[in-house]
Amino acid sequence: MKSFLDEPSCPGEACEGKNPQNQGCGEDARTYKPAVANPALLQLRYSEDCQAVWARVERGSPGDLVTAEATGGAKRTAQIEYGDDKFTSMVSVGDGEFQVTACALPKSGGESTYERYCINATEATAWR
Repeated sequence: MKSFLDEPSCPGEACEGKNPQNQGCGEDARTYKPAVANPALLQLRYSEDCQAVWARVERGSPGDLVTAEATGGAKRTAQIEYGDDKFTSMVSVGDGEFQVTACALPKSGGESTYERYCINATEATAWR
């Protein structure tokens, strides 16, 4: 049973641009990550409680970018500073239908093992 302590601190548009971990949005988050032909191990995370999505790349390099964009909404970008993974801040998708795109973009002139790679999802995607 959930208590008010389990509720996110920023439901809906209040989550726009915020860190999902700091807001408690990872608690109910589900993931869409294609298992095949996903060279950057790109994933989209969706929190129904927060009504927001964010993107994460797990196999990148410093300088690579990861983006999350909602159709008709905001676009968030994050750059890997060190290590091989990074996630964006949240993009509000509201309560209902949505379409989002996440992309992993290798650093220009870098030694990346992948080329620009994007995935798309909706509220009906098989989130796990």
